[in-house]
Amino acid sequence: MEKLLLPKPSSIGLILSYRCTSCCKHCMYASSPYWPNDWISLNELDHLVSKLSETISPAPLGPKSVSINSGLHFTGGEPFTNYPLLLGAVKIARKYNVPSTFVETNCFWCTSDDVARRHLTELKDSGLNGILVSVNPFILEYVPFERTERGVNVGYEVFQENLMVYQEYYRTLFKSLNLKTTLPFEDFMRKANTSWAYHIELLPMGRAVYKLDKLFKKYPAKYFFDQSCFLELTREWHVHIDNYGNYIPGYCGGISLGNTRNFESLFEGIALDNLPIIKALTTDIQTLYNIGVKEFNYKEQVEGYISKCHLCLDLRKHIIEEGSKFIELKPTEFYKNLLQSPYSTP
Repeated sequence: MEKLLLPKPSSIGLILSYRCTSCCKHCMYASSPYWPNDWISLNELDHLVSKLSETISPAPLGPKSVSINSGLHFTGGEPFTNYPLLLGAVKIARKYNVPSTFVETNCFWCTSDDVARRHLTELKDSGLNGILVSVNPFILEYVPFERTERGVNVGYEVFQENLMVYQEYYRTLFKSLNLKTTLPFEDFMRKANTSWAYHIELLPMGRAVYKLDKLFKKYPAKYFFDQSCFLELTREWHVHIDNYGNYIPGYCGGISLGNTRNFESLFEGIALDNLPIIKALTTDIQTLYNIGVKEFNYKEQVEGYISKCHLCLDLRKHIIEEGSKFIELKPTEFYKNLLQSPYSTP
């Protein structure tokens, strides 16, 4: 295969910044407060959204409704840490009639009903269709549950059926435990019934493969050989563009298929000879493993890997740490932030 042909995205998330108030153990994009305070510009947003407006598909119930894998969502990091930019992004999306827009948030900013209502009402009046509130034991380490619950309640008041709670199971569980403040993950595991583990939707990639690996069974590297990442690299739904212009396939943090400043050229075919890591992943993850071992002295993890994504990520992380500069391994800060120590917000 000389070129990788990408379909234009039917749904996409715009990462306004990787900077976040939290350093969650499960974060696929290694977001944290340690990232540079870099944000996408309004000019870049205007350029991107004008292009995306031609390809984004609405949610199944129509352009004014929302669903997780449809439309356009604003994400991070935590978008509400730069509320003026988020508001500007929403206005730009309305300018180009982009369907099914929503924002993802951890609700750290919901310090009162008035604050939550004022921000959400302004966003809705500016064209935002809905909101997704993240609720899980990892965010609970950083965001007081009373703020999360406030975000859900006021979010429903403002957006009605266009409020999405991900995951409602945990919201119900936290309420049953009478939680109000934050709670360390280890304390949560002791406090909650063990059945919680059967309900978690945890993708085995990003920071989770290092911070939560004990929750999974592990396998040797060869278990994942003969597996390709072609479908993940070329899928058209729920892809991401970050604040540096990187076009990120699916949930593959730290991989860039190119820069969206040359948006149209991305879909004319990506020359794989210039992207050896991508080329390896389109064929067999063993090819990437061989590159890591032979060229960068990679040592296989004795305890094994929880997924092919874990193996891929550990290889890429090692290659970056060896000082190599592959243009498809961006942003490099992603790899530096994977193993950051926990951070507590005020």
